[in-house]
Amino acid sequence: MFGMEEKTMPQGDLIKDGTEATFMQDVIEASREVPVIVDFWATWCGPCRTLGPALEAAVKAAKGKVRMVKVDVDKNQMIAAQLRIQSIPTVYAFWQGQPVDGFQGAIPASEIKVFVDKLSALTGDDGGLAEALEAAEQMLAEGAVADAAETFAAILGEEPENAVAYAGMIRCHLALGQLDEAEAMLGATPAAMARAKEIEAARAQLELARQAASAGPEQELRAAVEADPQNRQARFDLALALHAAGKVDEAVDALLDLFRLDREWNDGAAKAQLMTIFDALKPTDPIVLKGRRRLSSMIFA
Repeated sequence: MFGMEEKTMPQGDLIKDGTEATFMQDVIEASREVPVIVDFWATWCGPCRTLGPALEAAVKAAKGKVRMVKVDVDKNQMIAAQLRIQSIPTVYAFWQGQPVDGFQGAIPASEIKVFVDKLSALTGDDGGLAEALEAAEQMLAEGAVADAAETFAAILGEEPENAVAYAGMIRCHLALGQLDEAEAMLGATPAAMARAKEIEAARAQLELARQAASAGPEQELRAAVEADPQNRQARFDLALALHAAGKVDEAVDALLDLFRLDREWNDGAAKAQLMTIFDALKPTDPIVLKGRRRLSSMIFA
């Protein structure tokens, strides 16, 4: 859908049995395109029988970002001697024709994943995910929510723990007014990405959407504040109404005014609401930058 299918290599090309005759082509030359993992093993090596399949699984999961060559040291003693292989299993990783990483002995699957992920990042090629995410965000911004959701879902199909895409799906529900569905997705967020900033932003957006559903009438609340500038609750409710109407900058101003008037009111509700609004926006949003700067000046005044 977004280029990953074209870049995914046949499994037979990802993992090969290497020989002295093909080592230059399959490892040295091939590593100029993608990193190549070389697994030095032997049929009599017990740990090799555990490490080899685990490495193969990690390489397949990387979908073409790395390749693997298996070298039987008994059949390829010259290569083993040249690379000074003293014990097996030994694993080397080649990039741009040179060994760049490696380890000896069997290691846990979690460490294998870290090893492969580090190598995958060397090429700077994410298989088109960045472009797909950008396209989905553009669709969502333009109101093509169904198309955005389809793209986010496809990304999650390729990378289930992509926090940006997962948060994107939540925001699609929010855009359609499906608050319960958004809340259910947030509740089911995998632990690995539960604290990602994109998920936190979606959580803040859901909270604001819930507030908007019960926000009071803006004009009446403005009148109440004008009639009694000391009315903290009216100021707070006006900020909620302003945000619900899309007047985010005015809502921030109203909350800052309330904070200046009484920062401790209702257990610091003004500051907490400001933090929710800031979390829901991009960190570089001018409203966030200006609002945080003004809030800090009040706190440290």
